[in-house]
Amino acid sequence: MPDSDRGRRAMLGMVASALSFSLMGVCVKQVGGRIPAAEVVLARAIVSVALSWWLLRRAGISPWGQRRWLLIWRGVIGTAALLCVYAALAALPLASATVLQYLYPPFTGLLAWLMLGERIGKRVVAAMALGWLGVLLVAQPGGSMALAWQPVLIAVAGALFTALAYVSVRSLGQSEHPLVIVFYFPLVALPLSLPLVALHPVLPTPMEVLWLLGVGLFTQLGQVYLTRSLMALPAARATAISYVQVLFAGGWGWLMFGEAIDAWTIAGAALVLAATLVSLSHRQRAR
Repeated sequence: MPDSDRGRRAMLGMVASALSFSLMGVCVKQVGGRIPAAEVVLARAIVSVALSWWLLRRAGISPWGQRRWLLIWRGVIGTAALLCVYAALAALPLASATVLQYLYPPFTGLLAWLMLGERIGKRVVAAMALGWLGVLLVAQPGGSMALAWQPVLIAVAGALFTALAYVSVRSLGQSEHPLVIVFYFPLVALPLSLPLVALHPVLPTPMEVLWLLGVGLFTQLGQVYLTRSLMALPAARATAISYVQVLFAGGWGWLMFGEAIDAWTIAGAALVLAATLVSLSHRQRAR
């Protein structure tokens, strides 16, 4: 496949990943008022382990990979990120939690440069700057949004862990199949979340079980699209494209939770969209 087609598919994959994760946020928000974050992570891990195992068997791929310690490390970091993200989604408005999560692209670009030696081009820097400005506008709609500092700090920690996980995926892409990387994430999350759930178990209702299944399903889809795209794109460019998740979150928040969308939110969303379009218009030069 030509590099241009491969890059285009990877970019579209990042958009699909963002949509899937935004739907995951809706499901988490539906149960977050009563079900602890660790229990949501456990439910997600159970669903994703089953789906990943089925996909690996169907593709005839060994699930255990080559760089197992790095795969486990990626799972540990990803689990920490999920705990923070789910806790923030439960405590904050959907759009606000998603916006704070999108502090991770600058972290990712910096870590990819420090750890992987990836060069950050001018167009990607411009896209990140536009997206960052859009995030700030959405975070302060009308200047009247007041967020509790505890969930805000949790969301920022989730952004940092997410950046570390993204960079590790980029490194693992050199040796591992995408489905193997996706499989290790819930495989590690399962034993890590069990002790936390045992401390404060909550029996979900039948409707909550459906929402928890939705968390697992949409997270699995998002992870598959994300992992494949990160293996084909530089980490900084991929995360700049994924800013479109803020748009999705704002739409779901308005439709399902009655979250107001004012001029500040619209302006921020426009900048986020501009960041995505700048990234999509990038054309790699032949050497």
